Amino acid sequence: MDYFLDTVASTPLLGFTLLLLVVLTLPPIFEWLKLPGLVGLLLAGMALGPWGLRLLDPSGETMKLLSDIGKIYLMFVAGLEIDLEDFRKQKNQAIGFGFATFLFPLIAGACVGRLFGYGWNASILLGSLLASHTLLGYPIVRKLGVANTPAVTATIGATIFTDIAALLVLAICLSIHQGDFTATSLMLQLLALGLYAAIVLFGLDWAGKKYFQLVGDEEGNQFLFVLLAVFIASAGAQAINVDRIVGAFLAGLAINDVVGHSPVENKIVFVGSTLFIPFFFVGMGLIVDIPAFAEALGSELSLIAGIAIALFGGKFLASTTARFSFDYNWNESMTMWSLSLPQVAATLAAALAGFNAGLLPQAVFSAIIVLMLATSISGPVLTARFAPRLLRTATTVSGDRPAEPTQDTFLNSRPGKPFTVVVPIANPNNERNLIELGALLVKHENGSLGALTIVKGHQRMDAPELDRRLERSQWLLRQATEVGEEFGVLPKPMMRISDDIARGISRSAKEAGADLLLMGWSDNTQLMAQLVGSVVDSVFWSAHCPVAVVRLLKEPVDIDRILVPVRDLSTKSQHAIKFALLFADTHNAKVTLLHIFENPAPQSDLDRFESELLTVAQQYNLPVQTFATALVDDDIARRIATEASDYDMVMLRSVRRLTIGGLAVSDTSNKVIRKVPCSFVLLGEPQA
Repeated sequence: MDYFLDTVASTPLLGFTLLLLVVLTLPPIFEWLKLPGLVGLLLAGMALGPWGLRLLDPSGETMKLLSDIGKIYLMFVAGLEIDLEDFRKQKNQAIGFGFATFLFPLIAGACVGRLFGYGWNASILLGSLLASHTLLGYPIVRKLGVANTPAVTATIGATIFTDIAALLVLAICLSIHQGDFTATSLMLQLLALGLYAAIVLFGLDWAGKKYFQLVGDEEGNQFLFVLLAVFIASAGAQAINVDRIVGAFLAGLAINDVVGHSPVENKIVFVGSTLFIPFFFVGMGLIVDIPAFAEALGSELSLIAGIAIALFGGKFLASTTARFSFDYNWNESMTMWSLSLPQVAATLAAALAGFNAGLLPQAVFSAIIVLMLATSISGPVLTARFAPRLLRTATTVSGDRPAEPTQDTFLNSRPGKPFTVVVPIANPNNERNLIELGALLVKHENGSLGALTIVKGHQRMDAPELDRRLERSQWLLRQATEVGEEFGVLPKPMMRISDDIARGISRSAKEAGADLLLMGWSDNTQLMAQLVGSVVDSVFWSAHCPVAVVRLLKEPVDIDRILVPVRDLSTKSQHAIKFALLFADTHNAKVTLLHIFENPAPQSDLDRFESELLTVAQQYNLPVQTFATALVDDDIARRIATEASDYDMVMLRSVRRLTIGGLAVSDTSNKVIRKVPCSFVLLGEPQA
């Protein structure tokens, strides 16, 4: 047995295989137990580390490299996925919360240090360890689709402030301890950091746009450029004595505007979220000294309790201050609190530096290790508890009333231009229903219908294979014309030769000024689609207008009862309601709006949400018989599928997710699609 354990620990390939096994199996198990998957990765690291089974060595070059890459990737993704427009709107909140969540724990931690007899220098360093935070809960809010809510955006922005400030305090404390601190050295450090940030933010943005123009649509080269930019920025930060995570975060902000919301971004984040970021969490578990942890719990309990109270209390005071200063609600402030609790990356790096320099004693370092473990578990657990509640309040001021109806351009053509629907057709089996649905919509709106076929290109324009493809496309267009004429609409035939089907559809729709793309659903089971993504997935990313992916089990005119699950009252959720009402009005169908509370809620909350749903529906002034119902169920997808058995169609929204292939939809929508027994429409919108 010892030989086997030593072999695994000393063989990088076996260690890497074990990491993959852990990442694949543990997170789903812990999520099934209603715990964040990140907790499972941390506990796995403790179990497999030097104080457990000794299968993974935290000091090994392979594990250190993978963990470092994961830490860098975590901060890079946090910067990459910030909606810069929302971030600009929230910059005051980010600075304000960053200052509060740094200052309050710093003061509280310094007081604890003085209370236990440490000098001012060591006490201030102790306080600074509590002032920073690591966004361990960020994958949770990203998965829930609330990463761009004001409170979360402010918390992410505050991270860069707290980490930089904490690392600067560390540098000052170490300089004072070593006797070489001067005001000049501090000013030089601040100047170097400001200059470096400007170079990264503006330099990478400029270089990225130039490079992307040069390589065109070569996603492989774009992907490699982004990776290179991340690690150059991280190495550069280290060169000026700033932690690498600061450079990674700045690189994320810089690259954000370059890649936009494109398939390249999707693949970049997928690689990190699937491999490197989970490796980082396992690595954090590996470095926990379990004997020192147990000893500290026994001998330094009062110090640990004091530090924990300072941390939890200081961060809570900061989030409460932000709540009242920026008019956040309770769930938003508690989500900010939970996200700012984990003390991992910068905290551990600073604590280790202070301990090695002799400034922090063993007792404090052991207490920090205990705190790291406690907050690494409690932070994500609390985030998983409070963040889902943002789904119902993300667009409200107080959480008690829906957002005011706003005028937007969803499914509205520009003045002087008819409402235009483009239907790409390739499969004769669903062509009739798609053209019929498009005809109903444009007839209702006095618009125009385009029937589009994309012919796969060939290197030789005289190739017989290309001629056969053209003949088939012409036959499909004739069929579309006949179907349209049955419903009093003459579709405009559109044909394009293109080497890329998805690009051909997106560009043709843009040229036609489409207000809506209607596409047929097909189960994405082919190996190539799983590896590189489906046509529908690519069109979702690239189209300029809304895309409705439809599976019709009966003719559109026979669909009488439509179910619309509504997650929240945000503008995009209201778009799904509008589309359902518009379709229902074409043939006098009925619409039911459904909201499911995942957590127990009083009947008054259910009644209020039903009333708000009906208010949203009434603003569109369409004579459609509309009902609303709110229910409580732990399994939202199962309940939607169960309710759908009494309906002819379900209207779902697409929430773009991190996936390497297949349609980019939320977990809930994906489960409903697999279980729902009736027709459905999956509605996706452009990123702009």
